[in-house]
Amino acid sequence: MLALVLWCFLFIVCWPIALLALIAYPFVWLLTLPFRLVGIAVHGVFALLTAMFMLPVRLLRGPRLI
Repeated sequence: MLALVLWCFLFIVCWPIALLALIAYPFVWLLTLPFRLVGIAVHGVFALLTAMFMLPVRLLRGPRLI
């Protein structure tokens, strides 16, 4: 919602830049998509490694009381 308000403000102040931003946004989104996918994959690998290293600690701790 904030992005829409900021875009409307930019449209009032300088409409050519606002229209350029509106047209360029999908292309920028497509360019950054691979970086986001790599970030998701790296996060998943780190979560898996953390779970593997913390498993013995969780097993030694025993059952948790609610």
